[in-house]
Amino acid sequence: MRLALPLVAVALLASGCASTAPSTVDFSARAAALAQDALIVDTHIDVPYRLADTPDDVSVRTATGDFDHPRAIAGGLDVAFMSIYIPASYQETGGARALADSLIDMVEGIAEAAPDKFAVVRSVDDVARLRQPGRVLLALGMENGAPVEGDLANLTHFRDRGIRYVTLTHSRDNEISDSSYDETGTHGGLSDFGREVVREMNRLGIMVDVSHVSDAAFDDVMEVTTVPVIASHSSARAFTPGFERNMSDAMIERLAENGGVIQINFGSTFLLKRVQDDRDALRERFRTEMEARGLEPGSPEADAFQATFEAENPLRLADMTDVADHIDHVRDLVGIDHVGLGSDYDGVGPTLPVGLEDVSTFPNLVAELLRRGYSDEDVRKVLGGNAMRVWRAVEAAATK
Repeated sequence: MRLALPLVAVALLASGCASTAPSTVDFSARAAALAQDALIVDTHIDVPYRLADTPDDVSVRTATGDFDHPRAIAGGLDVAFMSIYIPASYQETGGARALADSLIDMVEGIAEAAPDKFAVVRSVDDVARLRQPGRVLLALGMENGAPVEGDLANLTHFRDRGIRYVTLTHSRDNEISDSSYDETGTHGGLSDFGREVVREMNRLGIMVDVSHVSDAAFDDVMEVTTVPVIASHSSARAFTPGFERNMSDAMIERLAENGGVIQINFGSTFLLKRVQDDRDALRERFRTEMEARGLEPGSPEADAFQATFEAENPLRLADMTDVADHIDHVRDLVGIDHVGLGSDYDGVGPTLPVGLEDVSTFPNLVAELLRRGYSDEDVRKVLGGNAMRVWRAVEAAATK
């Protein structure tokens, strides 16, 4: 998800949050081996829009960004859902479908240019068939249903192009659904058309993604869908009270009753209320000092001041253990079968937690889960088994 997130670039400082069941045992070797053997599925990585903005070759180590082939292999990442992100502005300007098609073309081009390193997958069977050492599998998820453009036939078009989930909306209400970031409440949840969209996605075998939707829209989805859904990159609201973009305990419970899965977002502002509060305070300080100095945003003087302010006022980030805390919370609330990973790499900017800075760092999280007493089987579920179960169920329902 590309959203104008924190105020300013931030430094990598740990939050120092406590974790459970402290142990002096070093799980790093076991974790590294498990990360390489297990199927790791990350349901939300914003590479396409990153490359549309700043072209780069992700088949080799890149100087910027959170994802490339060498780091993905080092981290054990097997299936990376590439986010076909469509900014909300396209809901007004038009061109959403064309942008989506161009980003899909880009992902296909990445795989075609380096078939030994990447392959596009369109089914659960594809994952089993094409998975091999040294290869990262690229699945496609569309972030924002705007490319549907009021025509259900476009869902068939995108299904045929390989889209396997659609996030119904993004930062503003659209013709399908109200957004958790938009207080307008245009439809009071899903629109009538949005209900048709959910039914058609069920029929076509496209997973419904409830990340970004309002609470009322989530309830509507649960009433309409006949198959499990995903939250491709959301975290637990229990840690961020009042932040509707995350899921409340009641929503997580209903998601579990549906058989769905919440894929934990790694962004620090998704993990801790303290980080949100610190960010907001820094934003206000920055705004006040800009006004006091009479600086115009975008001017050379303002840019120079911002660089100094950022360097002198780093945001204290979350820690890898905070991601594990969210996983613990979901497991304790509804069981191990309903939680997975949706990092939002390349989408949350410089707010990733210490210890999970890019796709090479999944073994760090595996080690933490092992340290907390998770079995290998349960770790495998979190890493990808749960997401694959939902994908398989949605596929199976579409063939009936």
